[in-house]
Amino acid sequence: MGGAFLAAAFLARLGGRIGLPTIPLFILAGILLGPHTPGVVLVADPHDLEMLSALGLVLLLFYLGLEFHLDDLKSGGRRMALAGGTYLVLNVGAGLGFGFALGWGTSEALVLAGVLGISSSAIVTKVLVDLGRIGNPETKPILGIIVVEDVFLALYLAALQPILSGAESLSAAVMDGGKAFGFLLLLALAARYGTRVVGRLINTRDDELLVISFLGAAVFLAGVSEWFGVADAIGAFMVGLMLGSTASGDRIRRLVHPLRDAFGAIFFFAFGLSIDPGDLPTVVWPVLAAVAVTLAMNVLAGLAAARIYRFGPGPAANISTTLLARGEFALILATMAAAAGLDDRLSPFIAGYVLVLAVLGPLMAGRSSLLARMLPAPEPLRV
Repeated sequence: MGGAFLAAAFLARLGGRIGLPTIPLFILAGILLGPHTPGVVLVADPHDLEMLSALGLVLLLFYLGLEFHLDDLKSGGRRMALAGGTYLVLNVGAGLGFGFALGWGTSEALVLAGVLGISSSAIVTKVLVDLGRIGNPETKPILGIIVVEDVFLALYLAALQPILSGAESLSAAVMDGGKAFGFLLLLALAARYGTRVVGRLINTRDDELLVISFLGAAVFLAGVSEWFGVADAIGAFMVGLMLGSTASGDRIRRLVHPLRDAFGAIFFFAFGLSIDPGDLPTVVWPVLAAVAVTLAMNVLAGLAAARIYRFGPGPAANISTTLLARGEFALILATMAAAAGLDDRLSPFIAGYVLVLAVLGPLMAGRSSLLARMLPAPEPLRV
């Protein structure tokens, strides 16, 4: 683990000198020092870092929740739902069409709909932090789209699981979906009405006790969320949403920074460990085609969100490029597809697609001004 931290830091320092973002460099460190690349192997089994990687994702989304205030949900819920729904229709719809066009099978197409349709919450959060855009006006719709995606994600996984496992019971699928939706509703009500009680419970003058308390709450609720079929990340996000509005919110934001950065780096390093570069050449053309489709759909979605929020080309480009990366959710789907015995080309395709966008996304986000020059000024939406 020490070698993983040092390798990620070394490559990030080198990349920083030429202006590269840290995310693809952390991933590259995992690829170079993982079991699938000749040479020095720091971690022979990626599962050895599984728990630390999960903690990194939890902390990244917990921090995202701290920055997303309840007032934003109250004042902009309708526009957030419209922007998020538009993003999903464009990207999930394009992913489903692309999956059928490949001709690998119906189950494979349903998996590809999620792979191409859902952004990486972890990478989006890291990009916003690295580029200093947390306070930008377009960050609110970006975070809103992430929230809508997470809600869709819980329902999508609940519906997809019985299809991949060959379950014949529709009632079981409906029950799983209802359980996930009910738990999401419970979390939303707790975030809306339980902030004052939670604030009293967690409030303390001792920084050590505060760190232990918010870390325990985030990890615990992330684990409970998984029991109910909801992504662990959304549970951590909701804890951050609740705690961010308490009297301790500012102190928690300050104290969580080093934990978020350290374990976030391990998350991306572990992501690199799972990628086998030798499998990529067999699916290079489908990967490039999928990347092109995703680029086009994200630009359209960015323009649509800019119109909904009455933004100009600059924020539209920021929305398009920030949401471009795909990551942890796609890898979960790759694991599910392999366990279900789907087409052997699916796993290397997902790995290659995610790797390209995990590198391209942060790079394009940092240079979104170039895209902004080519975009038309969105017309205001007439309501």
